[in-house]
Amino acid sequence: MANEPVRKRIIGIDPGYAITGYGIIDKVGSRFEVVDYGVIETKSKTDFPVRLLAINDKIRFLIEQYKPDYMSVEELFMGHNHTTVIGTAQARGAVLVEAGRAGVEVFEFTPGQVKLAITGYGKAEKRQVQLMTKSILGLKEVPKPDDAADALALAITLANTGLAYAGKAVAGYQYGRYGYQKRNEGFI
Repeated sequence: MANEPVRKRIIGIDPGYAITGYGIIDKVGSRFEVVDYGVIETKSKTDFPVRLLAINDKIRFLIEQYKPDYMSVEELFMGHNHTTVIGTAQARGAVLVEAGRAGVEVFEFTPGQVKLAITGYGKAEKRQVQLMTKSILGLKEVPKPDDAADALALAITLANTGLAYAGKAVAGYQYGRYGYQKRNEGFI
């Protein structure tokens, strides 16, 4: 039908090597439908390359099963624990490889951008973001675990922000955060 709203599917990813959260939503016109969400967990005693492979395999399965149009991932930031951020970066790489293989465009957001898009306040508390995610998606409960809720919030952020304002996922040394041409395609 000519008047049916456009449906776009977005997978949000909160990367981590112990727990990677994922959330898949459809944006249909101005409303959202939850498709699936959960986490990919790896065991700490498992060899690290095997943990990355498990993340990669599950992301491949999710992309093949749900065929997202776009992926939204959290931009990495350097905290106090550099060892953790390096492992998280490697897990993020395992995720991005599958998006690249499937031809899914990837966009990234800082935690502050997600907070702003979900609550209207860039320094909102985690609980506020979770409650708004629940409300926006019309869920009965806050999604659990937190990593899945974060992934859903990332998907909503891309859907609400639109491609014109989203940052394409890049390596910091490759182009810098804003060293690429912004898309001018309007909102999703």
